[in-house]
Amino acid sequence: MFENLKEKLGGFKKILGGVIESKEKEVLKNEPVEPPEKAGILDKIKAAVFEGEFIIEESTLKEHLWELEMALLESDVALPVAENIVESVKVELVGTRRRIGSDTGKIAESALRNSISKVISVDSFDFDAFINKSPKPVSIVFVGVNGTGKTTTVAKMAERFRGQGYSVVIAAGDTFRAGAIEQIERHAETLGIKIIKHQEGADPAAIVYDAIQFARAKHKDIVLADTAGRMHTNVNLMDQLKKVCRVNKPDLIIFVDEAIAGNDAIERAKLFNSAVPFNGSILTKQDADAKGGAAISISYATGKPILFLGVGQTYKDLVKFDPDWLLERLFE
Repeated sequence: MFENLKEKLGGFKKILGGVIESKEKEVLKNEPVEPPEKAGILDKIKAAVFEGEFIIEESTLKEHLWELEMALLESDVALPVAENIVESVKVELVGTRRRIGSDTGKIAESALRNSISKVISVDSFDFDAFINKSPKPVSIVFVGVNGTGKTTTVAKMAERFRGQGYSVVIAAGDTFRAGAIEQIERHAETLGIKIIKHQEGADPAAIVYDAIQFARAKHKDIVLADTAGRMHTNVNLMDQLKKVCRVNKPDLIIFVDEAIAGNDAIERAKLFNSAVPFNGSILTKQDADAKGGAAISISYATGKPILFLGVGQTYKDLVKFDPDWLLERLFE
């Protein structure tokens, strides 16, 4: 995963390191540092290389920063996010004093790491701590576009909660799509988890309500509510989703989309967040995403954190998102 973006960042790191090295050579050539008169030849060389300093100028980086922005856009990083990263790299490097002989690769990588870290470390939210401290049952509604793996993600979350010792109830709130109830029911049976369902076409708000009431009566810990996938342009379905959240007041609303959707996922997240403000997002199919732009952009675009990444087909293929985890994979 992230192969495309990792390659482009590695290329820019190499170019930037070369630019800084060229600046060092220019400084040494034009303004050599005077070593002590009595020092030996080795000491004189060390003094010239390690005691001199130079300043990185904007004109030196301008062309390469433009190349970095293009590389980010080609990796599906959203334009405002790409601009923010480039500006942050520029601010960190331009006008700063650097010691001649320092590791130029580390200078370049540090600037890139810090800049990307700023855009993905939005609204730090400890999901597990929230679940642990919240009164039970905790109700979670999953929203998003049809076909992005939302129902499978509900099952993965159910497996994760069960592994942590929580009791789980699933609400089959997608009564719109043919076969949706059967799909989530098969997942529930495989996992051995109670499911609350009504007939096809029933009111999703009522199903989620019944699931929450069942959880309270039976002292269950978690209610996971699947909902019908919808586009923001479908007014009736969006109104239905708003009703689900208005009637049941879930503790968390989670937006689900595919990492491979790139900028489409980012735009859809913004539209859903404006219609039904969510608490965080889950990106599915991250293992198939070579570009990586959505994982970098979606938090910045919505102001809401990424909570998990889907990285495979099994129930356990769900990774809790951590900015450091992403950075290590981009720069390993």
